[in-house]
Amino acid sequence: MSFTTPDQTTADRMPGCAFCSIAAGDIPALRFYQDEHAVAFMDRLPMTVGHCLVIPRRHITDVWDLTDDDAAQVMHAVRRVADLVRERLAPAGVNLLNNNGAAADQTQFHFHVHVIPRYGRDRLLHPWERIFAPAGEIESAYRMLSAADSQPRATATPEN
Repeated sequence: MSFTTPDQTTADRMPGCAFCSIAAGDIPALRFYQDEHAVAFMDRLPMTVGHCLVIPRRHITDVWDLTDDDAAQVMHAVRRVADLVRERLAPAGVNLLNNNGAAADQTQFHFHVHVIPRYGRDRLLHPWERIFAPAGEIESAYRMLSAADSQPRATATPEN
């Protein structure tokens, strides 16, 4: 899978938008999936091991700004990323989360879907409860998701 960025017109970007800059490859992110329409990268404040984001390449503010084509393209990428997460991190389940508007805890105003692996009795943390992951945890999950020859772990079993 190539990680070169296709040409992105200035009209596709919002000046000052961090996610537009990540999509264009202008700022670093642990990107492990991309296609013509979307990019996936690791969340810097993960709720669980392997928590990642899927964003459209072009700037779309929120769900109300999505066209039907945008929605289909982003969900196609979300499905591919969820498959990678299941295959390589072997969670017991996965949450897909999308926040729209400040009142719904949207903090980056570029449409994105959180793909959050669930391992059993973990709990999702509110943004104000999240802390930086232990050293190396994000990079370890990134290596597992991005390695072409990565082998999946044994399937996780939820705790009772």
